[in-house]
Amino acid sequence: MSHPPFSPAQARAARLRIGLTPDHVVSAMAQLGIHLPVQVVTLWESGAVAPSEAELFALANALWCPVPELMGVRPRSLREHRLARQFSAERLALRIGMDVHDYARAENEHRWNGTDRQTLMLADALDLEHGELLRVIGGAGELDGLLRQAVEGRWKQYTASLARLVGAPERRVAQALRTLHAEYGRFNERYMGHLVARSDDARLKEIATERAAWLLALSDRFLHLVGHDARPSP
Repeated sequence: MSHPPFSPAQARAARLRIGLTPDHVVSAMAQLGIHLPVQVVTLWESGAVAPSEAELFALANALWCPVPELMGVRPRSLREHRLARQFSAERLALRIGMDVHDYARAENEHRWNGTDRQTLMLADALDLEHGELLRVIGGAGELDGLLRQAVEGRWKQYTASLARLVGAPERRVAQALRTLHAEYGRFNERYMGHLVARSDDARLKEIATERAAWLLALSDRFLHLVGHDARPSP
């Protein structure tokens, strides 16, 4: 497996912030079961080499800082979210009741095949809200597509599918879709109104830009309307 994301500058800054020398760092890591020569800390901070997952976890503990700070990135992928919570792949697989090889395949292939229960447990283990969960497991594309079809056409026929996808009651999903369908309709009414009135191109482009921005945020708006506590049902 490749090395995790790592920021040499952040690691050095974290060490200096609490006044530790490289010797102090390797000593603290040794107490956590990771035994390394002191030169390794310097190599990490210079960017010459990167720590393994186990070394990254131990380094974060030794420096009293969150793992994401040392990663230097905002977690986006399944692996990055796992690392941010200091789970090894084996421990997370055990936590959610999934075969470790199946879990490793999901990370490597960026394709989630877990059951509803495993998905629910994954969200709990990694503390993911539903919008982020969908992005992590690859369901965001399906959500975006269904929502676009719902607001542009007959929204009622998409209620059941969307309720299953986001794990929310059909009643709340229906209310959200009704609201979104009306909002989308108002964009079209404004655009057609200005088109008939032969408004200048600048005004038409302004409305089109507003609608494009609204569509870009459609999934987040929908999840807000149905409630942030929505989770896939086990």
